[in-house]
Amino acid sequence: MPPRAKASRTDIVFAALANPTRRDILDMLLGGERNVVALAERFDMARPSVSEHLKVLRDCGLVAEDKHGRFRHYRVNYEPLQEISAWLSPHERYWRERLTALGDVLDEISEQEDTSS
Repeated sequence: MPPRAKASRTDIVFAALANPTRRDILDMLLGGERNVVALAERFDMARPSVSEHLKVLRDCGLVAEDKHGRFRHYRVNYEPLQEISAWLSPHERYWRERLTALGDVLDEISEQEDTSS
């Protein structure tokens, strides 16, 4: 397969999710909106570093930002995650079918062993 000329949104989202700190931030935001101060308290890094991670998440669409007075609050945007889920669905279905087939073979072997004893 030839290399892609341009990264798709899915590629960009996967790249953002490759970083464990960004995944941790998304997990924290599942509990509701938070500002950068509340997010930074959970990490052993400076607030500007957390802001950089938030920028990556915001740029790929995984996080939305709202301004409340002096503070910016961040929340999860689920649309890119739904796109990832849709992309993964055929792969998940494939492996589910393969594991079901393996289970059927193992059941068959077990039944054969039970009848031969």
